[in-house]
Amino acid sequence: MTVRVRRIYDPPEPEDGVRVLVDRLWPRGLSKDAARVDEWPKALTPSNELRRWYHAGEGSYDEFAGRYEAELAEPEAAQLLHTLRNLVRMGPVALLTAVKSPQESHAAVLARLLDS
Repeated sequence: MTVRVRRIYDPPEPEDGVRVLVDRLWPRGLSKDAARVDEWPKALTPSNELRRWYHAGEGSYDEFAGRYEAELAEPEAAQLLHTLRNLVRMGPVALLTAVKSPQESHAAVLARLLDS
């Protein structure tokens, strides 16, 4: 299984495979044609409350990751995570995010869960 975490602003690469936007909001200044997004499962993204809490700097990345994993256990998110796991079984998947530090984001949490 191959899961990559990439910034959506980086140009698409052939190794990306299925390109999945894992942000709740569409990235600013990027057209849908340029993004080449194949899937956009909004319910798989962190809740607005969790996202705001983390971006306000109120907690550590580890605490954020734990809270996000708890949200992923909710039925709708769990079903989307299962669907994403099936995509990963079929070939490479790129998890796309607009955050500046993708390796300390919800995308990294998803990648870790998909790789396990």
